[in-house]
Amino acid sequence: GDARYSDLDTEIPAISRRMLTLTLKRLQRSGLVDRTAYAEMPPRVEYSLTGLGASLLSAIEHLAAWSSEHHTEIRRHQDTYDTSATHSTRLA
Repeated sequence: GDARYSDLDTEIPAISRRMLTLTLKRLQRSGLVDRTAYAEMPPRVEYSLTGLGASLLSAIEHLAAWSSEHHTEIRRHQDTYDTSATHSTRLA
């Protein structure tokens, strides 16, 4: 369904307002999200998935499930990498 900007800002606590705004603009530009602004006081803006955006949900749900399933293993590899003296901290 529709979501107000403030709802998205609350539900995604790890994102800055600037990054949320940029991400929503990019999703809108790509045709994944619709933005509806209402001429009210105070102004109200709602976002909703387009058909194209909704068609992506299944893939995202699979990716989220995979990530959750393998989180511990991925974290272990990251920790090993981060503490290893054999890797370079600079990219070639």
